[in-house]
Amino acid sequence: MSSKILIIDDEPDIRVLIEYTLKKEGFIVETAEDGESGINTAKSFLPDLIILDVMMPGIDGMETCELLRQDSTFNDTFICFLTARSEDYSQIAGFNSGADDYITKPVKPKVLVSRINGILRRKVIKNMPFQNKNTTTGLVIDRDKHIVFIDGIELNLPKKEFKLLALLQDKNGDVCTRETILSKVWGQDVIVGDRTIDVHIRKLREKIGNDKIKTIKGVGYKFVK
Repeated sequence: MSSKILIIDDEPDIRVLIEYTLKKEGFIVETAEDGESGINTAKSFLPDLIILDVMMPGIDGMETCELLRQDSTFNDTFICFLTARSEDYSQIAGFNSGADDYITKPVKPKVLVSRINGILRRKVIKNMPFQNKNTTTGLVIDRDKHIVFIDGIELNLPKKEFKLLALLQDKNGDVCTRETILSKVWGQDVIVGDRTIDVHIRKLREKIGNDKIKTIKGVGYKFVK
């Protein structure tokens, strides 16, 4: 069965381009021109994925995302921001509001389809039997290609999530402090709060399994072999 995708964007040209591209790939697509109509459409359409523009008049993308996440109907719905903003800001603000990923403008059709297929594969992984997706040998990180494999299934992570997972695995079971995570993943010149780390850890756990990353209270996190 084809996945259902909802596009919420106030720019008609963007909506038409994305709709055409995705329908050509066999997806079932609906569109909305603003946050309010997008939420109403989502309730009737029940999409697997929502592509949501950040900058919109009225209810902007961040607020729309927060409102959708408050509705349990969309607990399993992926939300991907469409943004022209800087990467770091979009990731931090977007993930804090409940987004799963982001795509930058201008939209390139081949990149768009690749990213969407990667996002939707997470649903397959998330629904796999718990014991199958959390075996020690089931997680492979290809640093050259920037890809993670879980039991042979490719998982494309956003840059910060990938760097965080690779850092934890490199520690070889030792604790990675929050200070180290901030320094290695975000850098010394970027100011982010502890909540940012928590959000990224939560996203990783959703994708690779809760028992792969252990919280060491007051210190940080460690990767469980």
